Amino acid sequence: MKKKRVTIKANTTYKYLQLWNGIFNLTEKELTILSCFIDVRNTLNVSSLCGIDNKKEVAKLLNIKDPNTLNNYVKRFKDKGVIIKSENIYLLSHVLEPETEQIIININK
Repeated sequence: MKKKRVTIKANTTYKYLQLWNGIFNLTEKELTILSCFIDVRNTLNVSSLCGIDNKKEVAKLLNIKDPNTLNNYVKRFKDKGVIIKSENIYLLSHVLEPETEQIIININK
């Protein structure tokens, strides 16, 4: 069996999320909002992806007047398996975590 190796440069959170979007089927707006949530989480250095402080900062960055509007997106992210609620905090799916150094995909025919 031949092995092929593909290296993809994903130098922004948004580009990284685009790589996996075939699995999660996010809209462009959802990709933008999710990448902002991840970047804000990393900047604020908090464990919950969609905490109150994160929502306020994401809303500010994306010019959304009411941070509670983002609750609709949080629900969509949960429904699509993008985020997981665990012990009252929202965690990003392991596949989408940008800090993951390597993901190996085996395609069997």
